Amino acid sequence: MRTIFTKEMKLNIKSLLIWSLAVGGLGLICVLMYRSMEGDVKEMADAFSNMGAFSDAFGMSTLSIATLKGFFATEVGTVHGLGSGMFAALIAIGILSKEEEGHTGEFLFSLPVSRTKVIAAKGLSVLIALIVFTVICGVLYLIGVKMLGETIPGDEFMRFMASQFLMNLEVASICFAISSLSGKNRIGLGIGTAMVLYFYDVVGRVVPDLKDYLFFGPYSYANASEIFSGAEADAKALAVGVIVIFAGIAGAFWQYNRRDLAG
Repeated sequence: MRTIFTKEMKLNIKSLLIWSLAVGGLGLICVLMYRSMEGDVKEMADAFSNMGAFSDAFGMSTLSIATLKGFFATEVGTVHGLGSGMFAALIAIGILSKEEEGHTGEFLFSLPVSRTKVIAAKGLSVLIALIVFTVICGVLYLIGVKMLGETIPGDEFMRFMASQFLMNLEVASICFAISSLSGKNRIGLGIGTAMVLYFYDVVGRVVPDLKDYLFFGPYSYANASEIFSGAEADAKALAVGVIVIFAGIAGAFWQYNRRDLAG
């Protein structure tokens, strides 16, 4: 099991670093842009806060983008939310199916290790990758804030990063289950899943009739503007998220153990 875990981490390290530095770097740039745009942002803040549904969708009706906290929530929150969700989907969608697509299953399944341990090792590699990704991005964001000589509320920042991690874990668990169903690497399906979930949340905040159903999506409890405005976490959304995570993982174990796998 340890060998499989180590192999997966080595295979994913390049993708992990690229995505971490790309998403975290974009967030860092957004933070640093605040200083150069500070004067203009103050003039635009009132206009953006009164754009109705658009303002609600991106949190500009609850937070002023003229403050670093509000700017961080709207800009970095969007970049990290979409980027991290896509990374979570990408790393999980092919973690199981690639053995069949790459014709390495014959060797893997001949090893003295059960399928359950194979799934556990691969799932653990996804979990560790998401933790490292979150830490790298979080550090880059804090570096940007430090370079500006500013501060943002520590409790709200940690809650934001923790909520994003849980959201990523939910997206990854869905794709992990999908990976157990297919013998091919469905990268497009994984990325599409993350984007659909993201835009479901955006559209749900614009369309009044959908607002009561936002809790079905993982982005509902990870919304940066709500977190930085001090809103309480939606207990229903968190409960659904935890259920989906466990269901996705359990479904992957059940399906992969019962499938006839090609070598």
